Amino acid sequence: MENRQVFSNSTLDSNARSSSILLSILIDIKYLLKGKVLVANVLPVFTAYWLALYFNGERFTDHWGLFLLTMVGSTFVISGALILNNWYEVDLDKEMVRTQKRPTVTGNFSLKTVLWSGIITTIIGLVMMLFTTLEAAVYSFLGWFVYVVLYTFWTKRRYTLNTVVGSVSGAFTPFIGWAAIAPVHHIVPIVMFCILFIWQVPHTLAIAIKRLEDYTRAGIPMLPVVCGVDVTIRQNIIYIIALLPFPYLLTPSLGWFFFLFATALNIGWIILAMKGPQAKDVKKWAQANLRYSLIYLILLSFVMILLTSPII
Repeated sequence: MENRQVFSNSTLDSNARSSSILLSILIDIKYLLKGKVLVANVLPVFTAYWLALYFNGERFTDHWGLFLLTMVGSTFVISGALILNNWYEVDLDKEMVRTQKRPTVTGNFSLKTVLWSGIITTIIGLVMMLFTTLEAAVYSFLGWFVYVVLYTFWTKRRYTLNTVVGSVSGAFTPFIGWAAIAPVHHIVPIVMFCILFIWQVPHTLAIAIKRLEDYTRAGIPMLPVVCGVDVTIRQNIIYIIALLPFPYLLTPSLGWFFFLFATALNIGWIILAMKGPQAKDVKKWAQANLRYSLIYLILLSFVMILLTSPII
């Protein structure tokens, strides 16, 4: 009986250790994939796919296999880009507080493993996208290329323009979702591209202000590092104001409720942005802008989805 008890305790300890190791690996993968960034990029893919079904009169049940290929394939491509970004920027991440838990910094994953993971994940994703439509696969590759080559490898360490270049990459996501169903020559995906491109700039500028010391220590030429916080706040306001016309362009397609809702979101963000120059705690203001930008993207996407209902 005693031997059985010892064996039972040993088994429990072994299971606990296995669970702990698995949990640790999952947490490392989450940091490697930049969880929130991944979700923020996959959401527009789904939204555009859903809208494309509606505006092209397609049944969801007729394309469930295509839906799975599009969502899984695009997620793999985006994940591959994020993994390669982590691999290449390990020296920068070691200097920044916000990136200390990434497995490339902690050493939990070897750099060789991360590199090959990024390459293999990208290839799997692109191959899957080729089974959707060629156009969707091309947009997937373009988003990956801009993020990995033009943003990560080229501009991020050299120019303040890196924020704009990175924004182009994320803006391709609605094209991916829409192109899986129909060619991208409709006003809806084009306006979504523009909104996402502009949205990402103040979103990133808010992070840059919030983590100014990190970027300064790492030597990354973000706008507040090179030109100062005041200039960044003014640029932030300009980009948010630039979002104002786009809800009107979608009114013929999505209706007046969308126009009023999206405009109210824009005005709320402008009011918040305008408080920047007088803010006593700029980092607290930047955090509020960052939070608002995420809420903005989620609500805008959900309203688009709710206002369109493809035939199931």
